[in-house]
Amino acid sequence: MLTDTHCHLDFDRFDKDRDQVILRARDAGLSRILNPGINVESSRTALELAEKYLEVYAAVGIHPNDGLSWDKDAIAILRELAAHPKVVAIGEIGLDYYRDRTPPDLQKQIFLEQLNLAAELSLPVVVHCRDAMMDILGILSEWQIGLEKSESSLAKNPGVLHSFSGNESDAEQIRSSNFVIGITGPVTFQNAAALQELVIRLPLTSILIETDAPFLTPHPFRGKRNEPGRVKLVAEKIAELHQEAYNNITTTTAANAAQLFEW
Repeated sequence: MLTDTHCHLDFDRFDKDRDQVILRARDAGLSRILNPGINVESSRTALELAEKYLEVYAAVGIHPNDGLSWDKDAIAILRELAAHPKVVAIGEIGLDYYRDRTPPDLQKQIFLEQLNLAAELSLPVVVHCRDAMMDILGILSEWQIGLEKSESSLAKNPGVLHSFSGNESDAEQIRSSNFVIGITGPVTFQNAAALQELVIRLPLTSILIETDAPFLTPHPFRGKRNEPGRVKLVAEKIAELHQEAYNNITTTTAANAAQLFEW
């Protein structure tokens, strides 16, 4: 029942041993892996991997740090890719004010256009947020209100805030819009007391577990390349924090993922 709901298997750091990485994930007990795209090319590759590997599914989208790749054809291409049955979300989309790669106004435009596409297709969104929580919360709240007004089925399960790094108030606001919260490797870090306290306060029904591989490798492998099989360490830490059985964590988070992505 183990899931990794955010993993970039298409990145070149997996080119030499991607088959072995998938085999290790299977050995770890993974039944589902979501590979989000970060631009049109990456989205196409994510879909190719989803076609090749049974447990891999794809999300298609343009990441805010790849915003300069956006052009007039982007939405039409993403719409076409999203018609594939193994595409289960629009993502990775959002805002990133930490890296100065795309002007903020352009980021917002791209984010809103992809949110509109998700609403059109009734696909949940995988949202990236770095140093942009206030704007993310405002945009997603307004989008969620629009979904409710249009009586969209997406309003009940609109998406996930990936690799959550906000505070408890932020978490409550995002949960009030029916979003779930992605928890990654940093929850295992010894200096992550604030994140660990937040996870303790989160109901298990609001959590997805992720690796963001090849990044955010959990302890004790921090500093090495991450891979989907190591999502098990994230689940184990959440079990410890919640004082719950490991199987309860994997079963609940897998059910949360299935409800969101309908896979």
